[in-house]
Amino acid sequence: MSGQSLRIGTRKSGAMARAQTEEIARRLRSENENLDVAIIKFETPGDQDQSSRLARHGGKGGAFVVGILSAIHRGELHAAMHSLKDLPGNEGTPSLVVAAALPRDAANDRLVLRRGLSLEEMRKSHGMGFKIGTNAVRRAAHVRRLFPEADVIHFRGAADTRIRKLDNGEMQRLADAREVGPDDALVVARSGLQRIGLASRIARDFSPVEMLPAAGQGIVAVECAERDWPTRMRLAWIDDAPSRLSAEAEREVLWVLNGHCNSPIAAHAVLSGHDMTSFASVLDEQGGQLIETSRCGPANRPRELGRAVGFDLLDKGAADLIARCRPEDD
Repeated sequence: MSGQSLRIGTRKSGAMARAQTEEIARRLRSENENLDVAIIKFETPGDQDQSSRLARHGGKGGAFVVGILSAIHRGELHAAMHSLKDLPGNEGTPSLVVAAALPRDAANDRLVLRRGLSLEEMRKSHGMGFKIGTNAVRRAAHVRRLFPEADVIHFRGAADTRIRKLDNGEMQRLADAREVGPDDALVVARSGLQRIGLASRIARDFSPVEMLPAAGQGIVAVECAERDWPTRMRLAWIDDAPSRLSAEAEREVLWVLNGHCNSPIAAHAVLSGHDMTSFASVLDEQGGQLIETSRCGPANRPRELGRAVGFDLLDKGAADLIARCRPEDD
């Protein structure tokens, strides 16, 4: 594939994936009006199976990423769009490279309530009687820590689909044919809600102190073949340096911890001039035990900073918490 064209792969399901990929295409076209950008949609295993936990498909990487990346290897695509938090952090993808990271959206998590419910009701009850849905192990652990009286429900689907199910009082079917729900609330990323025009549904912002974000949350990444220099040069037009620096620090934490899809690991880097502060934490699945740390260092050495933070967590016993969350057949 050559010439003034670029084919980008993305998930077929979900308004957020479409919006993110369209933003990549818009930025590329604004840099070169002669570039023909085509968006190719894929139905991934994670989209086809809306009931199983993501671990069944090898985590988010297997559920949403592997099929699209295979198309790059086959030469069908130049590049692929990802929410960076969905890329596995404990293993690299042979012969592929993240060539661009868009400017970061809000990284924090947010609470969305079913229509008719109020945040005051939830506060007064301390969550007792509330069913809160999420498909992220990290979010579930934080929710159990913040609302110990609430019932945390495994709830899958694209953000717009989950909110529709929430408002309609729909049940979530699990892989063993059981149904759970309906939910009273969801915990989702603010960036996703903003991209699909549903930011007005935010009932509560969780500060990073309450719920530290996932590594890469709020960053849209574009991956391509390592040796495809024409594509890498084009993607370099839209690469955002602050986002890339933060992403490298946060993903280095995952690499050090050998983080996997069932690990309640959080990592978030904040830039301030020439300095960077890296925060990270590990929880047990029930949210009862929390190990956290932070370090400050030069912003131009993000991996070194992330590595130091990861080893801090290991020194404090993070490996034991991560091992407890690992599936028995992993």
